[in-house]
Amino acid sequence: MAAEQKSAEVTDWAARTGWLVGLALFVALVYWLMREGWKWRGTLQGDLPELPTAPSDPGPAKLTMSGRYHGSTTAGQWLDRIVAHGLGTRSRVELTLTDAGLDVVRPGATDFFIPAEALREALLGKGIAGKVLSEGGLLVVTWAHGDKLIDSGFRSDRAAEHNEWVETLTNMINKTETEGAR
Repeated sequence: MAAEQKSAEVTDWAARTGWLVGLALFVALVYWLMREGWKWRGTLQGDLPELPTAPSDPGPAKLTMSGRYHGSTTAGQWLDRIVAHGLGTRSRVELTLTDAGLDVVRPGATDFFIPAEALREALLGKGIAGKVLSEGGLLVVTWAHGDKLIDSGFRSDRAAEHNEWVETLTNMINKTETEGAR
């Protein structure tokens, strides 16, 4: 008896389409849950006061820097991202340091101003809010807003500028503390 020849199996298009639709719905669900989590985090941080805006005449610029804003976190908690008032949005940034404080201009995101008396510390870090860089690759500025201490992370287009920023900000903070103690 001769062996029967079989034809190639035909693809079951209905099952394949069902799997693809199911996968697309699963991805959409995961994205929606992530978005809702982001909004919930913003709601939980709703007690954070509005961000200050730059004064009309902040004075002459001591330093300027262009680069990237990587986010803000609760001070000392480099994974506890603050999303309220747009502080969680990564963006390009133009920083200007004056005697009045630090002006943070972010195209496409909310600008804010850190008054000189709110500045607490400046240091070189390696990570903030899920962004990890090489040692010293991030300028981290700690500042007070309301009753909360916040770390904001910036990376200059020219990383060699970071040391000058840390030194100038530290001197400015020490000067403000000395004047406040009198």
